[in-house]
Amino acid sequence: MLVMRYALCLVVLMLAACNTPSPGFRGIDPVRVKVGPSVFDVRVQDGQAEALRINSDYAPRMGPIGPRATLAIEQVSGCTVRRLGGDQAMIRASLNCGKVDAPPPVPPSYSCAVFTRPADGADGARIEEIVCDPV
Repeated sequence: MLVMRYALCLVVLMLAACNTPSPGFRGIDPVRVKVGPSVFDVRVQDGQAEALRINSDYAPRMGPIGPRATLAIEQVSGCTVRRLGGDQAMIRASLNCGKVDAPPPVPPSYSCAVFTRPADGADGARIEEIVCDPV
């Protein structure tokens, strides 16, 4: 019975941490952005950004998620992503905002679509283009 209680507590703690920002971003309201099949809660502060992927999209590695997270962070912050790190669930970015003191205000969310078209060159080569509009 004691083991069952510990297991239940562990499950509750794991579920509570699913959409929790890191300590440096606590207290900042997230902006929800959808890029293709991925949904991110993006928080920006002092030249840094954090994007939490909140959908259940299968992503065993950062490869397909990185470009989507970069786009989401750039849309919310109004800055260029200099460096991206983290994993496929929590992405951290250093921003290059130029001489702008504060990021511009943004709409609460974006609707994005991924368009794929064939590319010249190798067989099966494709080009993906992500187009986003404020909602």
